[in-house]
Amino acid sequence: MKTMRGLRNCSNDAVALDLMVPPPVAAPVSTTASTSLSFDVEETSESKIGRLISEHPVIIFTRSSSCCMCHVMKKLLSTVGVHPTVIEIDDGEVACLPVQAAPVLFIGSACVGGFESLVALHLSGNLVPRLVEVGALCV
Repeated sequence: MKTMRGLRNCSNDAVALDLMVPPPVAAPVSTTASTSLSFDVEETSESKIGRLISEHPVIIFTRSSSCCMCHVMKKLLSTVGVHPTVIEIDDGEVACLPVQAAPVLFIGSACVGGFESLVALHLSGNLVPRLVEVGALCV
């Protein structure tokens, strides 16, 4: 059997892919530069969440990226032309949010709330004006 970069040729001309994932390589932590999704290892959950909220005009905090309510929130926002930042958080970090459930949406550093609050904002006709106000959407 011939092996080449994770691919193996099988006797029936099919190609099998080796799905073994190599262990992650630790990247050096820079203390001088900061990207929008970076964090200081000594940063508290509260300050990290506060910083992320202030850095992104539309952000959703969720327990899982496969959460159906998070998916529907992203879909609704994308239909009006906004693609939110989505951050997965653990149960301990959920306690740092003003709403003790996830997913939670923030627009312009203000907590909108969960899915029901987003739908209510949209149905009242106030979603698009708020997104324009914070610079997340141009009309």
